[in-house]
Amino acid sequence: MIMQEASFTNLFKTIMWIIAFYYIFKFLARIFLPVLVKKAVEKAGENFQRQQQYNQGNSWQRTQNNNNDEIIIDTANAKKPRETKKVGDYVDYEEID
Repeated sequence: MIMQEASFTNLFKTIMWIIAFYYIFKFLARIFLPVLVKKAVEKAGENFQRQQQYNQGNSWQRTQNNNNDEIIIDTANAKKPRETKKVGDYVDYEEID
């Protein structure tokens, strides 16, 4: 088994490679990152528009199904009153001089 000694030159070479990769990565990120972000934003916009069109289509179908002027109110959540947390008893105190 051959063991290499850790030397100052090998350490220096390793640090130089790390610095070189860092600057190469930074340079490539400046070039490609704006393009990738732009594509992601465009795709999100397309998904948003598709969702809006889907929702508008569903609301149009609902208005077509309701020929008379009925207003339907969903009261399933309104029947349940919100409970407040009871933390403890209120203690009234007076300051003694």
